[in-house]
Amino acid sequence: MEEAKKIVTAINGGALKPIYFLMGDEPYYIDKIADYIAENVLTEAERGFNQMTIYGRDTSIDEVVSNAKRYPMMAEYQVVIVKEAQHLSRTIEQLVGYAENPQKTTVLVVCYKYKKLDKRKKLYKAIMKHGLLFESKKLYENQVADWIRRVLSGKGYKITPKAAALLVEFLGTDLSKINNELEKLFLVIDRQTEITPIHIEKHIGISKDFNNFELKKAVGEHNVEKATRIITYFGQNPKDNPFVLTISLLYNFFTQLLRYHGLTDRSSGQVAKALGVNPYFVNEYQIASKNYPMKRVSQIITKLRNLDLKGKGVGSQNMSQHDLLKELLAAIF
Repeated sequence: MEEAKKIVTAINGGALKPIYFLMGDEPYYIDKIADYIAENVLTEAERGFNQMTIYGRDTSIDEVVSNAKRYPMMAEYQVVIVKEAQHLSRTIEQLVGYAENPQKTTVLVVCYKYKKLDKRKKLYKAIMKHGLLFESKKLYENQVADWIRRVLSGKGYKITPKAAALLVEFLGTDLSKINNELEKLFLVIDRQTEITPIHIEKHIGISKDFNNFELKKAVGEHNVEKATRIITYFGQNPKDNPFVLTISLLYNFFTQLLRYHGLTDRSSGQVAKALGVNPYFVNEYQIASKNYPMKRVSQIITKLRNLDLKGKGVGSQNMSQHDLLKELLAAIF
């Protein structure tokens, strides 16, 4: 995120590079930087003759180079954006000749999603010397909630830890998908508002009461009644609550709980750091540790592994999701 901001700041300051090679596993920042260049380098009047977007699936390196070598018309620069350039991966090294001597009046933007250049080859070295190479890395799941908070803070909003956890649980680590949902909230919620699970349920459609987050909490508290209500809801709505996500979350919870039992320093800050969780959720592990001793946690983890195999059809005869969920609770309680 910080590197992306630096790129935008440099562009605003007029320090343009002849090549922006945007690569990596997280497409969100690749799209954001490319869109920013498309919207800000040229004026609206200049774009008609001096800006083009081409797609890797429909072009070749020769065509990319040919377009990049054109001169701008009645403007200081022309902008050539190559989207979905990963489709040119087999021939991408052919861009090295242009990268070694790029057109100074062209801003060539290459969006190379889900792939990376080989650092040992000439193209990587040429772009590093004459242009800008940006790698957009996928965030780990435990980093996404902080990313959500930073994005919202920049827009003048706050969010509760529980609401952020709900978004991560249901939307995963796909930043573009999360951003799209946040944009919906911006349309209906005033600035300076703290976003809560109620907002998430009302405007995004994620239940604040019947979700894996609440199931994990109920399990940690050894609240059989609440956990049963939640899995009953899951069994009635299997498409929205796939078993694989539920068992993965609980498996990770008990794995972290096992690590918690092994900690000598159980202060809130140290636990949060060791487990990679927000300090807000440390209390859940403190409560769960009293309900599940270390030996019991180890037994549950073994049972969850076996149940995960059943969920994938190993050693079971097409068990329904509801039956799998009931067996899941039986294994825990």
